[in-house]
Amino acid sequence: MTLRYDLHCHSTASDGALSPRDLVSRAFEQGVNVLALTDHDTVDGLGEARLQAQQLGIRLINGIELSCTHLNQCLHIVGLNIDPDHPGLREGLSKQQALRDERAKRIADKLAKKGIPGVYEAVLVNAGKGEITRTHFAEYLLRQAYVNSMQEAFDRYLNKGQPAYVSTTWASLEEVVSWIVNAGGIAVLAHPLRYKLSNKWINRALAVFKEAGGQGIEVVNGRGSLEEVRLAQQFAERHQLVASTGSDFHAPDSPYLELGRLVELPATLIPVWSLFPN
Repeated sequence: MTLRYDLHCHSTASDGALSPRDLVSRAFEQGVNVLALTDHDTVDGLGEARLQAQQLGIRLINGIELSCTHLNQCLHIVGLNIDPDHPGLREGLSKQQALRDERAKRIADKLAKKGIPGVYEAVLVNAGKGEITRTHFAEYLLRQAYVNSMQEAFDRYLNKGQPAYVSTTWASLEEVVSWIVNAGGIAVLAHPLRYKLSNKWINRALAVFKEAGGQGIEVVNGRGSLEEVRLAQQFAERHQLVASTGSDFHAPDSPYLELGRLVELPATLIPVWSLFPN
């Protein structure tokens, strides 16, 4: 049987629209048979996802997506095949979640100064048990008709340079990689071209990443063009990193980010799943 991998997606445990159970069901419908749930700074959705994966015969990889700060730039590191109960990882997640909550309150304060009150309480309800992300704020602004689209919410309020942007200093790149590696996982730099940084900057960051124990890079991503795949392939080859693939799926209404809708990894690269246990 040909295996179809999607190693980057999100559920309601962070900023996804589907519950972990429904996310796994949708992956199954899309023909994915190896799925990693990689919610932002939380592993809370993995138990529910695993039960559904076992029901449907999908292999679920324990995953996470962690924010880190490197030279004043926020990067996202995906952890694959982690032990979600590892004490060091759990301690790190507690720190990240506290930072997320502090950021959410500061964003809400800034929106209140722009005449949009009560947002923190609203997004807290909307997030439920999940981690609050900027997406929750964008959804609220759209629902309340302050903007006409999610993108407008980011462009007018939430992106860097806009009135509700909050700069956050996350754990360092080295710290985040160590949490993943110590939890038995594989650290993968997510969507390397999305940061809009120079190749020189990314190459220097990847050298630090690899020195810290990072092993992979996301070569194929749901938003990536074929040109971006080619550039990410060059990063992988230069730094001798294994290659990962993931849609970064968040919601069914994002047609370009559908689960499993991914081009093939370049055949010359070593896939990250070669490091998974049998």
